[in-house]
Amino acid sequence: MEELHKRPRDAWGSKLGVILAVAGSAIGLGNFLRFPVQAAQNGGGAFMIPYFISFLLLGLPLMWVEWTTGRFGGGFERSTAPGIFETVWRKNRFIKYFGVIGIFGPTIIFTYYSFIESWLLGYSVFALTGKYASCTDQASMGAFLQGYQGLVQNEHFSSVSTAYLFFLITFGINIVIMCVGLRAGIERVCKLGLLVLFVFAIIIMVRVLTLGAPDAARPDWNVNNGLGFLWNPQWAKLKEAKVWLAAAGQIFFTLSVGFGVILTYASYLRRQDDVALSGLTAASANEVAEVILGGSIVIPAAFAFFGNEGTLEIAKGGAFNLGFVTMPLVLQKVAFGEFFAFAWFFLLFIAGVTSSISLALPAIVFLQDEFNLDRKTASIIFAVVTFNLCQVVIFFNGHGALDEMDFWGGTFCVVLFALIEVILFAWVFGMDRAWSELHNGSDIRIPRIYRFIIKYVTPSFLILILGAWFIQDGWPTLLLERTPREKVPYVIGTRVLLVDLFAMVVFLVWLAWRKRQEKEAMP
Repeated sequence: MEELHKRPRDAWGSKLGVILAVAGSAIGLGNFLRFPVQAAQNGGGAFMIPYFISFLLLGLPLMWVEWTTGRFGGGFERSTAPGIFETVWRKNRFIKYFGVIGIFGPTIIFTYYSFIESWLLGYSVFALTGKYASCTDQASMGAFLQGYQGLVQNEHFSSVSTAYLFFLITFGINIVIMCVGLRAGIERVCKLGLLVLFVFAIIIMVRVLTLGAPDAARPDWNVNNGLGFLWNPQWAKLKEAKVWLAAAGQIFFTLSVGFGVILTYASYLRRQDDVALSGLTAASANEVAEVILGGSIVIPAAFAFFGNEGTLEIAKGGAFNLGFVTMPLVLQKVAFGEFFAFAWFFLLFIAGVTSSISLALPAIVFLQDEFNLDRKTASIIFAVVTFNLCQVVIFFNGHGALDEMDFWGGTFCVVLFALIEVILFAWVFGMDRAWSELHNGSDIRIPRIYRFIIKYVTPSFLILILGAWFIQDGWPTLLLERTPREKVPYVIGTRVLLVDLFAMVVFLVWLAWRKRQEKEAMP
């Protein structure tokens, strides 16, 4: 092990703090909205087989890879992917540019995620004030959502101004937390936020599970059958490749692996801090939130009020319709519905905040580490850049800009970055050295089978996912063959914006290393 450099750095206040921060990054909208939709659309209980296989072969290995690699890089005062990658492969002067993905991807996701997150704050207020109380069916509640997003003008909203106000508040909350810092900002917010989130989620879960059969005329429309709808396996679905890909994608999405965020969080650990048990604990907390809580609220509640066919149609409508259309309608029908609706949207808002602040961290820390900026200045620069990018999402929502950012930033880059990480860890750093580093200061011994999984199975799985995408969807996606003609100009404009941002980050990495080399060359 190379000798470690020393200088004052941010640090976590406790082991629990970093575990909750990583868990907070992972526990987000995907746990309560995306997961039940994916499970319902892809075979119910059968979906859980590839889901847990993906968790064991992709999620846990990548979680351990990122915790270990991040802690190692932090020992050399490097806290973002470009610098951490260079500490792992010092002989390769180009590897730092692959780390650009670990800054670019989270920044892009933050851009649209913060806007969606602001909807939840708005709906929390609407639930208490009864603003959508007159919407009593799927069509009217859907029109309310579209009006709020600024996609249409109706009796509820004449413009996007209300949504924009809540966006400004949400964006400001994120930036203030980042300005405060690691221990006083992120750690404190995640500790308090996850406590409130779990309390609200458990309250809503208990209320849903005690609904019984709300409609006496339809006794089969009940929560027990709703749980069966979600968990009874449709075994034939296991033969479909898309179900396996959907399960793998959900694991990436839910654990926040492949984003570069955990690298940065782990870089603030001390040399002897455990990463094996901490990584497992953070991943387990996320799974509890997703499988137990997320799986026990939305779909069972929808089934109790809309039955088998109605719930299937709702699931096909996607996560947004489920969260912003179906759940408000369901909660209108229960006693104290205003409170439960507020609790539902506010727990999702908290989950969004703990995730979005983690997405902002890599870019901010990069500016701190490589350009010697203080946290407040770096946060303000990040805010200026991302605020301008957010305008594209807000004002071109419905024209393909958000979907384009989500695909390149939140899907393609995640899988590609994860593949780079695991190859560096297992093949460049070396599995013997990597295994020793993983267990340095560890509180548990990881089964040795994971040596084989991390070195061979995980990268093969990732190569298979990327290869399948290139074969099935690569050229049609690149050539916009499946993009509606009216959206093409907006999609092309978004791609140009993404390429410009990527090039800017590459330039900043080059500039930072040039300055570093000049400093090292000085007598």
